[in-house]
Amino acid sequence: QFLFVVIFTTFLLCCVDYDVLFANRPLNHSQAGTDRAKVTLPDAVLPAPHPLCPGRIRASGWIIFMLVMAAVFWLYRLVKVLCSVLGYWEIRSFYIKALNIPSEALCNHSWQEVQARLMALQRRQQLCVHKKELTELDIHHRILRFQNYTVAMVNKSLLPIRFRLPLLGTVVFLTQGLQYNLELLLFRGPGALFQNAWSLRPQCKRAGARRELAQQLARAMVLLGVANLLLCPCVLLWQLLYAFFSYAEGIKREPGSLGVRRWSLYGRHYLRHFNELSHELRARLSRGYKPATNYMNSFSSPLLAVLAKNVGFFAGSILAVLIALTVYDEDVLTVQHILTALTLLGLVVTVSRSFIPDEHTVWCPEQLLQRVLAHVHYMPDHWQGNASRAETRSEMAQLFQYKAVFILEELLSPIITPLILIFALPPRALDIIDFFRNFTVEVVGVGDICSFAQLDVRSHGNPQWLSAGHTEASAYRQAEDGKTELSLMRFAIAHPRWQPPRPSELFLSQLKEQVQRDAATAPPARQVLPEGTLATSLLS
Repeated sequence: QFLFVVIFTTFLLCCVDYDVLFANRPLNHSQAGTDRAKVTLPDAVLPAPHPLCPGRIRASGWIIFMLVMAAVFWLYRLVKVLCSVLGYWEIRSFYIKALNIPSEALCNHSWQEVQARLMALQRRQQLCVHKKELTELDIHHRILRFQNYTVAMVNKSLLPIRFRLPLLGTVVFLTQGLQYNLELLLFRGPGALFQNAWSLRPQCKRAGARRELAQQLARAMVLLGVANLLLCPCVLLWQLLYAFFSYAEGIKREPGSLGVRRWSLYGRHYLRHFNELSHELRARLSRGYKPATNYMNSFSSPLLAVLAKNVGFFAGSILAVLIALTVYDEDVLTVQHILTALTLLGLVVTVSRSFIPDEHTVWCPEQLLQRVLAHVHYMPDHWQGNASRAETRSEMAQLFQYKAVFILEELLSPIITPLILIFALPPRALDIIDFFRNFTVEVVGVGDICSFAQLDVRSHGNPQWLSAGHTEASAYRQAEDGKTELSLMRFAIAHPRWQPPRPSELFLSQLKEQVQRDAATAPPARQVLPEGTLATSLLS
């Protein structure tokens, strides 16, 4: 795709005669017997031997610079892809030879089955020489080492991704570009805190070196931000071209696609459990997609709805007349800009309809939000009982954003990411160094991992979720929003044979007893909501 976009864009800039295409210059048909009044696409394309096309490229230093930068980046991507293919080939061979799972049968095996075969193989051949047996948690720690750190940093609000702006209020900005730069700084870059894929640099574990390391990290953040700033024109141009080629056709065919919602990158980190694999997260958030959409669509502005109805009516009336004229005589399509008018009017009608609420919608935000919570598992305490408030909807929109907002954020990322790296991130350098020192533990056979991922409620539990004396964690060491407890529950349910630490096992046993007591004493649903039209509507 990258190669196609670069070549196609260069072709459009240098090898198309736009005076002929737009009929600003008459076309001289010199072929015998040729009598054409209309311009065809081949007429507007400069032929291959024509010297004007390569001449335009050589005459523009800006185009040559962009092509050189694109070639360097493409070669880097090529080397990276080849290395990935070699790694994938090793994984494929491991599945076939060690786990006895052929490629054609892979789709018939669940992750739990693959994991069970891996643990059985460890008992037979001791792949990990430092341990006799691997547990489910060990496997997840090795796969999700860096992801667990990122989830913990988002949970503890350590990363500067939340800003308060005039007129806009509180906004969250976390894009793929910013995440890539953070991974370079902390995990994968040449001067990252991790010296390899499994071990933190030794000086990061010493309290005496914290200030020196923080200065080095802050300097690296500024340098990386300056590099991003220098590359900003190239990256911004690529983002614009890629967004245009990716979304233009879809928006023309279905303008309402910009109003479709998706889980934001920040939402995926905020809602992710510790030790939750990517396919498990996708499945869980996919189940919560429709309830979240219903909750967000339950809010509407009466004034905006009235305005949208009138704008849609006016644009639809003009569009109907133009379509009728086109059906009556297709020569109407030859009128200048008539296709542009038809497209824009259709876009206005579609966008206007998206602001008109469904007249059959039942207003019950509390129940809709509870259905969302049943799948996403996390929500701030102040949402409870305030599902109908605009503030709650705004905060939910940070997790569940419009596709148009996602595209806009990615387009602005080359401009805003350098500013965050240069100005917002360096003041957090000391806190980040302290975080990695205080919340890193070394596990035999696994390496350095985030201590939150051990799912130990005594070390990182929240008193709101636990009985008195079951946690020794200070406010600094507690996971917010009950993430330790909820992650523990999810992991224990997904892996029934896993043996949790003693405090965590006690918490799970007490929780099961409480759930059984609540289920035994809870009244039937029909007594809570008697049968009737309202109950049927709410429970449908």
